[in-house]
Amino acid sequence: MKKIASLIVGLSVSAASFAAQPLLTPSELSAKLSDPTVRVIDIRDAKSYAAKHIPGAVNAPYGQWRGPASNPGELPGLPKLTTLVQSLGLSPTSHAVVVSSGADATDFGASARVYWTLRVLGVQNLSILNGGVKAWNTANLAQNNAAVKVAASQFQPQLDTSLIATKEEVVKRLNTGGSLLIDARPASFFNGDTRAASASVPGTLPTAVNLQHDKWFADGTSSFVSNDQAKKIAAGSLIDPAKETVSFCNTGHWAATNWFAMSEVLGQKNVKLYAGSMTEWSQDPNGLPMANVPSRPKQLLIDAKMWADRTFN
Repeated sequence: MKKIASLIVGLSVSAASFAAQPLLTPSELSAKLSDPTVRVIDIRDAKSYAAKHIPGAVNAPYGQWRGPASNPGELPGLPKLTTLVQSLGLSPTSHAVVVSSGADATDFGASARVYWTLRVLGVQNLSILNGGVKAWNTANLAQNNAAVKVAASQFQPQLDTSLIATKEEVVKRLNTGGSLLIDARPASFFNGDTRAASASVPGTLPTAVNLQHDKWFADGTSSFVSNDQAKKIAAGSLIDPAKETVSFCNTGHWAATNWFAMSEVLGQKNVKLYAGSMTEWSQDPNGLPMANVPSRPKQLLIDAKMWADRTFN
């Protein structure tokens, strides 16, 4: 029995030691491309992917991971997501590496949102290419335009609801207290000076604090900071690891970066993503409570500015 117990402990330690790093540098990913368990998922648009991509990468444009135009943050249904991950040949033993363009901090949010979705579906070994294709280019690593075909898998994912905050859950948390709501949007959204086109009303969730998603990046880049720097950012913010935390934004995009930072980089165990975010919240027909809502005249000015921007820009 002692030998069996020792073997189990050894296997557990071994499995933990091989857990995927949440962030990979270009050189680290390059060294893993020959590993058959590694699946590089390029979430750029099909045209960019077709022109040049990391060898062996499969294409799954970001839009495939998103909800309808009325609320892009909505998590697609499990049947749709199952078809998608099966088409990519993913299985529970895969090491999926998500790759975006690396254009800026907002682009990183796309990688983080896909990473979160895969985690929700039960894929455990996950990484993001830090800096995306832009960093890969800077490192002068190989790319090609070869067509990539992979055999579909039989993976049957199940949703891990411990990572998902629904609208109903957020309402409950507001009534009972004890949870920390973190708004990942720029201050102009948090303060009610503007809104997303898909949101009905400017403002934020009651009691929410503002931690802008771009705080986690080296200035002017889409490269996530080191673990030590991330800890300093967290220490200087209102993050409380002892509290259950819900990250949100407009459509669950910027919020995915804050979720990734807290859950995956810092290792906080009680972080959820509210995918529907302020779009779903503000559209609720019952008129859910909000904070930082501007006066009606200011709302009309915001609407007029948004119309002008759409019409003339």
